Amino acid sequence: MTVRTINYRPRTLIKPYHNRTERFAVIIAHRRFGKTVAAINDLIKDALTIPLPKVRVAYIAPYYSQAKAIAWDYLQEYTQDVEGVEYNTSELRVDFPNGARIRLFGADNADTLRGLYFDHVVLDEPADFPARAWPTVIRPALADRKGKATFIGTPKGKNQFYETYVNAKQNKNWYTAMFKSSETNLLDPAELEEAKKAMGEDRFEQEFECSFEAAIQGAYYAKEMKTANAEKRICGVPYDPSIGVVTSWDLGIGDSTAIWFAQYAGQEVHLIDYYENSGVGLDHYAKALSEKGYHYEEHILPHDVRVKELGTGKSRLETLDALGIRNVKIAPQLKIDDGIQSARSMLNKCWFDAEKCERGIEALLQYRREFDERLKTWRGRPLHDWTSHGADSFRYLAVGRQEETDWGEPIKRNLRGIA
Repeated sequence: MTVRTINYRPRTLIKPYHNRTERFAVIIAHRRFGKTVAAINDLIKDALTIPLPKVRVAYIAPYYSQAKAIAWDYLQEYTQDVEGVEYNTSELRVDFPNGARIRLFGADNADTLRGLYFDHVVLDEPADFPARAWPTVIRPALADRKGKATFIGTPKGKNQFYETYVNAKQNKNWYTAMFKSSETNLLDPAELEEAKKAMGEDRFEQEFECSFEAAIQGAYYAKEMKTANAEKRICGVPYDPSIGVVTSWDLGIGDSTAIWFAQYAGQEVHLIDYYENSGVGLDHYAKALSEKGYHYEEHILPHDVRVKELGTGKSRLETLDALGIRNVKIAPQLKIDDGIQSARSMLNKCWFDAEKCERGIEALLQYRREFDERLKTWRGRPLHDWTSHGADSFRYLAVGRQEETDWGEPIKRNLRGIA
């Protein structure tokens, strides 16, 4: 196979990525940095040079439509000088004369990746991937041939992409890099200033300064959580043994169960603890509550806790009762919009223990509307991801205690649901 020089000139800043020796890589970069072009060309290089038969490399975007819109043109542009390549547009695939193949996928249908192997895979904007896509589908596809992986994207809060980046920085087998617009000097300062005015401070910090702390677009509780932080209500909140603890549960079936621990001190709601786990039975959670040593006043559970399971013939309510979880209250079955408004109102009276409730706080910060990629608009329902468990549990706490506590604000609506 004859290969002429490929028409790609990497920027100086990205050359260390192309020359890395680490198997895994995470690149956090501002918009218009060129991270997708760099990643596509790294895949092309590996397709041409990895000394294995039938090399398979892949680019994965959150949605298949995004993979086609973002990467397909780049892939064709930078492989056109390779003699003998063949393009399969229906499968977004490039086949090389040496037997190698590059293919584009969408994480929205991650099951299509099962049974495949990869020598290198690029995950573009993995913050928008289903939480299980990397650990249960993509990572196993690298195992037998010790394939490589590159994560590229801009921050969208402290989610799985953030955790991957933080863990990677502490692992010698991972390459990491962060490129902020204020440091790369690739974009005109005047253009950046105009972008900041148009986008707003939070979105600009996220998109161009690579901030994981900036408020998330479409986040339901961004305003309330920002106020709580400004008023220093996210701090140290000790357990008061003289006050009973109320727990609220989001019971997962096949995914996470999340539990908030709250104490009501006058008009204040003290969130003293948070617990989340997955892949374990109800006995695990009963033991966890017992080991915390709190005095429990009430346990608020979702309405579907009464449903009997086919395997046991018992409901989870009955199972919890047998495990000693009593003084149970079933949360009212309200519309999600109504529950979110109740949670918003309650947030104005909440104090959070910053350390014990860290993951729950992040869930509330990042819980957001689902975005319709095809129509480019927000849908009238929440995005179901890892934040859903903590946010749903918090919502049950708000609606479950609404009868005893006046949160003091009417529900505000517009044609798309709550305002």
